[in-house]
Amino acid sequence: MSIDVIDSASARPAPHLNDRNIHHAAATSSSIKTAPHSRNEVMMNEYPRTWVKTPLKESAALSRAAGCRVFLKLENLQPSGSFKSRGVGNYMLCRLRERLTDSPNTPIHFYSSSGGNAGIACAYAAQSLGYPATIVVPTATKPAMISKMRTAGAHDVISHGASWQDADGYLRDEVLCKDPNGVYVPPFDHPDIWEGNKTTAYEIRDQLDEKPDVMICSVGGGGLFNGFIKAMHEMDWGDVPFLAMETIGADSLNKSVIEGKHITLPRITSRATCLGAIRIANKTWENMQANKNVQSIALPDAEAAMGCWRLADDERILVEMACGVCVVLCYDGRLQKIMSSIGKKLTPQSRVVITVCGGSDISVESLYEMRKEYAWVEKTVSDGTNGSGAPGSFTIPVVVGHEHQIDRATN
Repeated sequence: MSIDVIDSASARPAPHLNDRNIHHAAATSSSIKTAPHSRNEVMMNEYPRTWVKTPLKESAALSRAAGCRVFLKLENLQPSGSFKSRGVGNYMLCRLRERLTDSPNTPIHFYSSSGGNAGIACAYAAQSLGYPATIVVPTATKPAMISKMRTAGAHDVISHGASWQDADGYLRDEVLCKDPNGVYVPPFDHPDIWEGNKTTAYEIRDQLDEKPDVMICSVGGGGLFNGFIKAMHEMDWGDVPFLAMETIGADSLNKSVIEGKHITLPRITSRATCLGAIRIANKTWENMQANKNVQSIALPDAEAAMGCWRLADDERILVEMACGVCVVLCYDGRLQKIMSSIGKKLTPQSRVVITVCGGSDISVESLYEMRKEYAWVEKTVSDGTNGSGAPGSFTIPVVVGHEHQIDRATN
């Protein structure tokens, strides 16, 4: 196994993707319209890459806790602080190619709606490519997040509406329509975003040098999930168990699987707000239904928070709760219990890959407050194990797949 530590100057995408015309993007062939050696092709090759190849790190601490080999794909090291740099960046490069092909001298202004990581990724990519970006955020967006968008290069940040849906509607109906040069950038629901995100899986394949035994990532709207599913089919990894993680209260995928239909949550009640899509993308629902290897899992905010502070303790990495909900599986017997429930047994040599999706809505201060608020969860786990190392009734997750379900209220 090779583990890469790579900076932005030396980063390259997975070699299996089409990078003939945009040497750093995963642009799909359908978006390639320039003739070989055209002026526009030369122009495109002059643009800097908008994401980097990230390390895959084997964690001794998490491996010891989980009883197997745990590898962390460190997407928190992307320029924007999250995996969003890949999908959002690729989408913007695809639209930029189209605009330069059709109207080389037309000004371009990117527009996105996000109170979180997609907005930062859009701002950073636009700045890197030399174009302005305007981000519309919900009014509840923290000032620190708005400041990070501006620091990343946002031309303007507009606050509107109580939810992302409100902000997105305002962007489309009131802002974007007034700019004939505007380009809309969705946060997760587009094939070019999934195409960019799938580079994560190709990097894991090249870094791990062998098929993993389990893959774990969090799901909001499903942009990263859809990229993984696409790549895993292309790489013949369709039989690898895949744990799709959410927090209860931001669990539109989990609730859809339980109800057997594509549902919309009435609102987001979880504090993991960057998972806050009240409705997953249609493609996410299709992929969940079509892939028997995928299990949808939801855990309470308290356990996601515990994953954050334990990762900080063990690996000195700060992450949002959306990432903590993946990491916490390594502790207190959760992962072994879940895998046993679907008829799989992990050995000390089993390879588990967790995508550390990253996120900017975290600080030392907020982590400290989380730990104070949810400190009781560790005592609850300790009292519930009966010395077995397995979680008690509180920590039984909602696990749903095609044939398996565990009720949180029972052991």
